[in-house]
Amino acid sequence: MTVPIRFLCSLLALASLHSGMAIDKDRPNILWITSEDNGVSWVSCYGGTNAQTPAIDQLAKEGFRYLHCFDNAAVCAPTRSCWITGMYGISNGTQPMRSRNAIPHDKIKYYPDLLRARGYHTSNPTKTDYNIGGRPDKDCWDYKGGKGKTPYGWRLRKDGKPFFAVVNIGDSHESRAHGKVNKTANDPAKMKLFSYHPDLPTIRQNYAKYADAIENMDRKVGDTIKALKADGLYEDTIIIYNSDHGGVMARSKRFLYASGVHCPLIIRFPNKYKHLYPAENPGSTVDRLVSFVDMPKTWLSLTGADIPNTFQGTIFLGEGLEAEPNYHFAFRERADGRVDHVRMVRDKRFAYHKNYYPFAPAGQHLAYLWKAPATPAWEKHHRDGKTNAITGRFFEPRVSEEFYDNLTDFDNVHNLIGKPEHQQRIAALKAEMRKRQLDLRDSGLLPEVMRERRAAANKLTIYEMVRNEQLYPLATYLDAADRALERDKKHLNMFLDQLADSDEGLRWWAVVGLHLLNQEAALAKDSLVNALIDIAPEIRMMAAWTLVNLGHKKEKALASLKTLLASKDTPQTNTRLLHNILDWMGDPALPLVKKYIENGGNRQGRYGIGVLGRIAQQNGW
Repeated sequence: MTVPIRFLCSLLALASLHSGMAIDKDRPNILWITSEDNGVSWVSCYGGTNAQTPAIDQLAKEGFRYLHCFDNAAVCAPTRSCWITGMYGISNGTQPMRSRNAIPHDKIKYYPDLLRARGYHTSNPTKTDYNIGGRPDKDCWDYKGGKGKTPYGWRLRKDGKPFFAVVNIGDSHESRAHGKVNKTANDPAKMKLFSYHPDLPTIRQNYAKYADAIENMDRKVGDTIKALKADGLYEDTIIIYNSDHGGVMARSKRFLYASGVHCPLIIRFPNKYKHLYPAENPGSTVDRLVSFVDMPKTWLSLTGADIPNTFQGTIFLGEGLEAEPNYHFAFRERADGRVDHVRMVRDKRFAYHKNYYPFAPAGQHLAYLWKAPATPAWEKHHRDGKTNAITGRFFEPRVSEEFYDNLTDFDNVHNLIGKPEHQQRIAALKAEMRKRQLDLRDSGLLPEVMRERRAAANKLTIYEMVRNEQLYPLATYLDAADRALERDKKHLNMFLDQLADSDEGLRWWAVVGLHLLNQEAALAKDSLVNALIDIAPEIRMMAAWTLVNLGHKKEKALASLKTLLASKDTPQTNTRLLHNILDWMGDPALPLVKKYIENGGNRQGRYGIGVLGRIAQQNGW
């Protein structure tokens, strides 16, 4: 008997539908709960004593608590850029805070798009902040939320459809440490301070205020889990909890020290997904090293979604498990109006930090950070000469390299970079850092606006520009930067040669090297004077500052800075870097800043007083 074609097609379609339904039942729901700004020190099941987190602790009893989970960026927007793309921000040019540089969206997929293609309902109604241009942040989610709408996006899916839901809890955000600190539920006297903070009443009170915020956050974690249970989904859903980076008291969030990047990660599996357990029994700890960049790739793997080769992490869980990496890699660049450039690589115990801009103190005034009363109290204590080598270092220029034993020194206050017994380990970490930078095409070896100019001039995204060896010879830049950071006079002639190179990137590292040589760069005076008319404003700025330090042609150098300060061509002159350099210069720059302010120059930054406004404030202008 001949079967009609239309009947056969109907049977195939029906079989396909039933097959899809069967697959849907096998696919896990995933609830990803993230809290803002709290590192492991603020969670009681990780040994934190300042706050109690019973809901998170209970999740750890029912699930698996990871001991070595680290953020790649130490601040929110670059972290979320990493999460949404599965790529390091430095690989995309999205590492500076709120830069929103474009990426090639035809080449780089967001993980929710891939989950949706797999048949998942996706929701993220609370926070996106991906720091990426060219696409609205909410565009990739099925349920985008909004004022007055449910935070529990799974409730908006069609019956039976698997879901991936993000619930972001902001009650532990840095802003919750702002304002008055004199009325707290937690006792300031019982607060355990990081060793780099002086024991001052205001600091203790601020800790207690933030401990209150942590406990509010924990209640929201509990409420979210209760809602999942009330909907009858608890035993069908993998629950993930982690913070979005460390924090929140000064010198944690935004910085690559352990308190800024070591984060809680707890995962609970229903019994039906027992085959996915990362350890034998619930309540266990997991010793595996996990980086935030691993998370989106792992979520895709757990759901059976396609994983493009752009994803740079390692699958750390489930049937697609990949080999555990030996190292974690992290980056720091500009945060709001403050310029910096740091890279860090670590294993479970030891960490190596490279400060590419060591002339910038870690503790630069940043308006948002100074809204927490503990920070200005700490700064005043330092300015009054009352800090010691540990509590005062935050406000001083840095060395080029740092090395810490995180087992014995979680606070990262004892720099062991010169210890003979660690040199072999340091060498291994330095080699790994260079390998990662080359593999990822680290875009940070040019100053921020310089790389933006170069990409724009070639009509490319930064992602594309840094993958063109002619436009961005990364290995050459890494070598030039290493020479500059050595502060060794033997490189003087090389710096002089590079200062005349056609590549402004090499000229940049040459002038940085001369600056770091300080008085040993005296033989380069004439070359530095010539650099005052360099086509790249970044080089003119550093040359002027270096000449002022050398006491040579100071008036000419200051005149060059004055011209840059008066320029209206903001994107080209790199105003942020200029303002930072004027602040780092100190007294010699004060007349320029005073005149600028008196003529109506801008005092404000994104979150309050800006860099030059801060100088004016300190000097009573």
